[in-house]
Amino acid sequence: MNVHIGQLKPGHAGEVMTIQRAAYLQEARRYGAWDLPPLVETLDEIRKHLEDGTPALGAFDGQRLVGSVRSRVDGERMEVARLSVAPDVQGAGAGRKLLQAISEHAPEAVKVVWLFTGAESDGNIRFYESAGFVRVSEHLDAVGIRCVTLEQRPKRCPDVVVR
Repeated sequence: MNVHIGQLKPGHAGEVMTIQRAAYLQEARRYGAWDLPPLVETLDEIRKHLEDGTPALGAFDGQRLVGSVRSRVDGERMEVARLSVAPDVQGAGAGRKLLQAISEHAPEAVKVVWLFTGAESDGNIRFYESAGFVRVSEHLDAVGIRCVTLEQRPKRCPDVVVR
């Protein structure tokens, strides 16, 4: 697989929604929570997020979108949101490339990049920690799932070219 990272545009919303739902089904099964926000987010909500100007990136294998990641910026903090990789290509490096690229595209004012995942999602936690994220806290999310929050400093790279 020859993956390149590119900007997501509002026209990608349908593909983003498809990949996101397929990727988050495993988490829904794990927690018995079929109303996880990534599973109930609407096409219009995704499109609006892709229009708002915050970093939103896709992993493309040729013309096929195989993964996506979006962000939410609040002052000096940027949340990595909705990191999703199509189930048939998980483990091939697309998620790692997306995670690195979204951190590199943090606005200059951002001092902390953060994310959260389910506390029972051991594979996700290992993945984030191997990418340099550090556990900082635990909390219950809106549907009552115990989550781990992880943080890192942005990894800005001036030579990054996003196609």
